[in-house]
Amino acid sequence: MASDQTKNVAGLGLLVVSGALLLATGMLNLPVPIALAALATTGLAVGSLLVGTTGEGPAV
Repeated sequence: MASDQTKNVAGLGLLVVSGALLLATGMLNLPVPIALAALATTGLAVGSLLVGTTGEGPAV
């Protein structure tokens, strides 16, 4: 299992990259906005899951 610091760094990285991708999709009128938005939304969900579960013990 990954350490808490690794999960935090990975989660925050995903959140930053996904947020930037969403902003770039809207600002630059990229040709496939639905696919990029879906990818970015998935990144936001996984990133928040990684950051949100940091520090918890093993699953019951």
